[in-house]
Amino acid sequence: MNSPSRKPIVVIAIVTAVCMLGNEMLFIVMPLYWKFFGLTSLWQVGVLLSANRIIRIPINSLVGWCYKRIGKRSGVMAAVILAAASTFSYGMVKGFWLLLIARCLWGISWSFFRIGGYLTVLSSSNAETRGQYVGLYNGLWGLGTLFGMLLGGLLAEIIGIQTVTTLFSIFAVSSIPFIIRFIDNTKETEATPQVKKKKEFTIWKNKRIVSSFVTGLIVAFVVYGVVASTLSKLIEIQMNIVLGLTIGAGTITGLIQALRTGWDPFLAPYLGRVSDQKWGRIPILILALLTAAFCLSLFPLKLPMVLFVALLFLFQLTTTVLITMSDSVAADLAAGPSQITVITFYTLFSDIGAALGPLLGFVMIDVFGIQSLYWLTSCIIVPLAVYWFIIFKKEVRITRLMEGQ
Repeated sequence: MNSPSRKPIVVIAIVTAVCMLGNEMLFIVMPLYWKFFGLTSLWQVGVLLSANRIIRIPINSLVGWCYKRIGKRSGVMAAVILAAASTFSYGMVKGFWLLLIARCLWGISWSFFRIGGYLTVLSSSNAETRGQYVGLYNGLWGLGTLFGMLLGGLLAEIIGIQTVTTLFSIFAVSSIPFIIRFIDNTKETEATPQVKKKKEFTIWKNKRIVSSFVTGLIVAFVVYGVVASTLSKLIEIQMNIVLGLTIGAGTITGLIQALRTGWDPFLAPYLGRVSDQKWGRIPILILALLTAAFCLSLFPLKLPMVLFVALLFLFQLTTTVLITMSDSVAADLAAGPSQITVITFYTLFSDIGAALGPLLGFVMIDVFGIQSLYWLTSCIIVPLAVYWFIIFKKEVRITRLMEGQ
């Protein structure tokens, strides 16, 4: 059987990466040049950089509803237009409230990109290629983070913030012809409202689907929430304890984050392809969860610097595995007539985890310290690994019984 074309996946992933450039640049530029943006306090920077995640929590369901009526191509084009508008606004508008609107526009754009991307992966893959294509999709759009952070800050200093945001918005608009050429405009059809209600009710009765939602939430909470927001603080504390240094933590953090986004386009598809084979995704997911818990439990301890860096490197590899396996499990379960509903809720749960991570993380650091935060995060992961291990054992038992017959 011929494998579906992966061209639409590559196109939507690269278009997403291009449209991300302005958002990722903002994470480097705004904390340094916040007065340029007409801001009066640093707390406004924190709110603006998190607003796009918060808006996605209530908006995801509406975006899923839109995809049922307008199709993938129209949804992705809406995402590009919103991304271009928000990126252009970063350099043109001044003041907290106007920038807050621009950040919310990007949050809505990302919801359209994320759900549209998952749907494209589903329509362009089969059971033998889904994991590989999920990894390919995640790896390619992750390049937007890499180049946005590396080039955005550099270009902002050379040619100015306003010029960079205008340039990035032009790049975004220039991707529209590729969307028209390679992304089809199919949409899910539903027979009657009664069938729709029954289908959504069945989803919540399916323990495996609900488990994938919880897994997406916890993985996003750990990777995009807690670790992404507190890693620089952790490195700063570790450098101060071990080396007596308090400088360079931001540079090291940026380098470590860049490493993952650099290898993701190559490693993530390979991991997905491995998970498409005999043993499937669950054993790899279990191993990644246990490895992540192990690393998180050791991070706050007083460690030799070489061992600490080695653990950071191992954890970054593990996050690639976690994200690829979590997304692939959800894609497997979404394949079928409920794909938009499942993907919408999976994206919603992931966004909740990513939004809760920084909030709860910094509250815990203030009250209990960073050591307690990382140990608690490690403890949250272990029960999830145990749960998936039980699921895997049941599947193996059922398989053996069927083979025995």
